[in-house]
Amino acid sequence: MKAPEKSSNKATQFMRVIDFILMEWLVILSAVGLLLTSVYTRNFPTYSIQEIQVLFILFVLFIAVKGLQRSGLILKIAQGIEKGKTVPLKLVLTTFVLSMLVTNDIALIVIVPLTLSLNINRKGILVILEALAANAGSALTPFGNPQNLFIYWFYNIHPATFIETIAPFSLVFLFILVVSSLLVKTTNGSQNIVNQKINKTAIVYGVLLFSLLLAILHVLPVQIGILVIIFALLFDRGALRVDYALLFSFFFFFGLAENMRLIVATEIAHSGHIFLFSALASQVMSNVPATLLFAKFTTHWESLLWGVNAGGFGSLFGSLANLIAYKLYVTHEDTSDPATFTAKFLIIGYAAFFLSIALYFFLYQPQ
Repeated sequence: MKAPEKSSNKATQFMRVIDFILMEWLVILSAVGLLLTSVYTRNFPTYSIQEIQVLFILFVLFIAVKGLQRSGLILKIAQGIEKGKTVPLKLVLTTFVLSMLVTNDIALIVIVPLTLSLNINRKGILVILEALAANAGSALTPFGNPQNLFIYWFYNIHPATFIETIAPFSLVFLFILVVSSLLVKTTNGSQNIVNQKINKTAIVYGVLLFSLLLAILHVLPVQIGILVIIFALLFDRGALRVDYALLFSFFFFFGLAENMRLIVATEIAHSGHIFLFSALASQVMSNVPATLLFAKFTTHWESLLWGVNAGGFGSLFGSLANLIAYKLYVTHEDTSDPATFTAKFLIIGYAAFFLSIALYFFLYQPQ
């Protein structure tokens, strides 16, 4: 009887390894890529102060937002949109605004489960619109998503200039999303909603998050983020359970991008090329690593900003936010027909992707 038991244990361990690879493919791929390119170039990349600052800011932002989640404040705000009419519009607008402030990933982590818990129909199309809203809204601010934060710090851009550059992209999609959400008709059922209580730590994390945003805007020193770590260590260690795999992915991709710069010595000078190449590369390797790669080749930060944010639309790999929304929907116990949802997600996503390309060339492209 022991042999079958051992075989079962080995099968279980094998499936755990497979599950880990499927969940953390990005960090594994980036680590392997860094190793192989370092061997090929015979160079282990060095990391600049800017890159270390980006990693630190991301880390403390993750902690602060995780703390706000644990305090109940974000969920309390999200529950407020369940009341009354025009639920689709409120869900989409809330996702758009939240993504501007707490990143597109966090916005979807909050809003998609809330959507799936509501007693309404047409949840699939709402999740798709929320994914689009998260990508469009997060593009508008320097701290809305990781690629924006990197571009903002790497090129030392003034906040007003940054927002002015990408505003046409975000605002056009905001208009489209508002109209689309108003056209989505849902039927509501009765449902008992548990009143979410807010922990006192919400006040502290709110102040800390606001301080971090001021640091990102160069009003306060970056070192203010140390207070976030100290508070979490002393009073809320659960907030330290953030996505470390994503942070390590950034670390590896910083080095991988430097090695790729050495391998591909030719500089891409044309701004239109940077836009198209970064947008297309995002479809395969996600927009964050595409940003880290192409930033090494160009001074056209405006085209890169448009390219990687446009690249967030389209494929499931275009943005990690896409994967989050998709995974939360297809794995939820009350959803069905994942094939139909996948087809709709890709069709609508690529419609937004090609519209983004058109917007760049006909509305924005610098001379």
